Amino acid sequence: MSAPEDGPAQASRPAPASAGGGSRLGRAALAGLRYGLPALATVVGIVIMALGGESNLEGGASIVSAGLAIYFVNWLYRIGARGDRERDAEDAAREYFSRHGRWPK
Repeated sequence: MSAPEDGPAQASRPAPASAGGGSRLGRAALAGLRYGLPALATVVGIVIMALGGESNLEGGASIVSAGLAIYFVNWLYRIGARGDRERDAEDAAREYFSRHGRWPK
């Protein structure tokens, strides 16, 4: 029997995301930061706009836009991280090709 070689599925498998810390508490904190904080800021801004006068309307709109900005910055970061994982998978596939002479499936 020959030694097992790296299979194509192993070479093209993306690395697991370590941003959540792996624990439930870490994943919950990350979800709270990604979705809870922007939602809270947006709701607070809407409440301020609904209950206040004209100057509170402008301030509330600013808080709503800050909440949306937090959400979209998180979204852009996740897109960038996904590109890094895809690039790492492509590098692993090229390494597999250079060792075995065929492209992984």
